Amino acid sequence: MFLRRAMTNVLLAAAGILVADGIGTVGYHTAARLPWVDAFLNASMILAGMGPVDRLPTTTAKVFAALYALFSGLVFIAIMGVILVPWAHRVLHHLHVAEEEEGATSASVRASK
Repeated sequence: MFLRRAMTNVLLAAAGILVADGIGTVGYHTAARLPWVDAFLNASMILAGMGPVDRLPTTTAKVFAALYALFSGLVFIAIMGVILVPWAHRVLHHLHVAEEEEGATSASVRASK
């Protein structure tokens, strides 16, 4: 059950990466007039946090690259959240965090009576 949920989240994250990389590839191809392979390379490098590869010739391309870099930072945070959620839930469940909160609530209700 847990491994299935974790694998589902990894596949969801992979789909998110493919979509984000596709947006970047099309954007670089359109805005910077780069060939498809170069556009894919630039989009992948920005998405991975490595930085652009090619020099961008136009203002439109530079604005797209800046917006795509900001978008990529948010995508990275979101994807890491999607991947880590099942693991964090498992750790919290293992530590009985919910049970401790219920016990504390019950104890405070008894103390107030």
